[in-house]
Amino acid sequence: MHYPLTIRDFLDRAVHVYPDRTAVVDEPDQPAAPLEGVTYRRLGELARAQAARLDELGVPEGGRVAVVSQNSARLMTSFFGVSGWGRVLVPINFRLTRPEIEYIVGHSGAEVVYADPSCAAVLDGLDVKHKFVLGEDDALFRPDAEPRPWAAPDEAATATINYTSGTTARPKGVQLTHRNLWLNATTFAMHASVSEREVYLHTLPMFHANGWGMPYGVTGLGGRHIVLRQVDGAEILRRVAEHGVTLMCAAPAVVNAVLDAVTTWEGEIPGRDRVRIICAGAPPPTRTIERILTELGWEFLQIYGLTETSPLLTINRDRDEWAGLTPGDKARKLSRAGVPGLGVRLEVDVDGEVLAASNHNLDGYWEQPAETAAAQAGNWFHTGDGGHIDDEGYLVISDRKKDVIISGGENVSSIEVEDALTGHPGVREVAVIGTPDDKWGELVTGLVVADEGVTAEELIAHCRTRLAGFKCPKRIEFVESLPRTATGKLQKFKLREPYWAGHERQVH
Repeated sequence: MHYPLTIRDFLDRAVHVYPDRTAVVDEPDQPAAPLEGVTYRRLGELARAQAARLDELGVPEGGRVAVVSQNSARLMTSFFGVSGWGRVLVPINFRLTRPEIEYIVGHSGAEVVYADPSCAAVLDGLDVKHKFVLGEDDALFRPDAEPRPWAAPDEAATATINYTSGTTARPKGVQLTHRNLWLNATTFAMHASVSEREVYLHTLPMFHANGWGMPYGVTGLGGRHIVLRQVDGAEILRRVAEHGVTLMCAAPAVVNAVLDAVTTWEGEIPGRDRVRIICAGAPPPTRTIERILTELGWEFLQIYGLTETSPLLTINRDRDEWAGLTPGDKARKLSRAGVPGLGVRLEVDVDGEVLAASNHNLDGYWEQPAETAAAQAGNWFHTGDGGHIDDEGYLVISDRKKDVIISGGENVSSIEVEDALTGHPGVREVAVIGTPDDKWGELVTGLVVADEGVTAEELIAHCRTRLAGFKCPKRIEFVESLPRTATGKLQKFKLREPYWAGHERQVH
């Protein structure tokens, strides 16, 4: 017998085993009234009521439902209330500009859009059948009706479409199936030792690669979710103390915010010998890892992956063989991307590109067959990252072959930023690269050939009219010319060299 793996499995188990256990502690400081008393029984009821409302609206199985929201219990409910009954969730980065959100909604063909009250203005410009403001429209739920069962649950069906910046100016919609998400969540939970006693702090945006799968994995094992809407180092420490947090996931910039907050924290650092913090997006400096181990007393884990891989490919975690190492030596070992997760195979091709094969790999890019074929050539997913596997079998990421910058854990397409900069009438040539930065990992940096009198402030302000804030260049340098090949192609590796001199790898 074959039983399909679907993300409803995680919620159904939690409702069955832990019905009266607190499931979600919603963000108390938000424009909508927080959801109170969300036990797993209640979370199941809310998901069913949301599915019943989508039935009433006529959204079919396979229909797309978009959500533009910061972290909230309502967004988390949608992971199950939408996909759990055969529809497709499209979580959208709330930091994007109105045109960017309009493109994603239109490209995905979403029939319903939910927006956090802080993002409600974007609904006005959307050509979509049904629009709701989370926490303000009671019509979000239909509690007096039972949702129609998913006619034929299929683990190969698309569960989510996650839009990610890539090597083109337009984001691509990554189709992840129920099987992709189920296997990623269970494998990740196993490697991270998630248990029923987990208290998980959502320091990672839920929209970002579906919270890396933690909304599913922690739910299936009956852990408690603590929703955090706005990243703040001191606030993270306060919630660790208040709720007994044991686990969180974060980009390097979040780690730095916590370490900065330690300098003014009064009293004992909360979570010592209890908290595990999982980092990804870019390898933080060895010194940062050492500070986590010594100043915070938290366990540090690093993973590597992409939205297209659901995301888990590798994991790096302390091991018994390292027991006698100093914190500095241990930090150096932990700075590597890690070893393959269970069921993951990695290779590095002759050009130095990291290739991955796993059941977590995307089904395809939504309505982009050519992009899909290129990314999956030879039955491997081509990551676009350069690296090598060291003598101990650990993957080390050394550079990025794609024109993608990772700043503060967010992917930024350098081509998209270049398009915005060249829209300024005083710009003649431009190249956008990532340069090392201790806080953000990589800084979006524009190297510009411009007319006399054009200022950096002017160009950054121009970009802010076209791009989300995290995509805008933080640094502009004016140059007389840009190096090109005989065919006119930019030689970005030459532009990056002086900024990365002295670094072992071209990512940070």
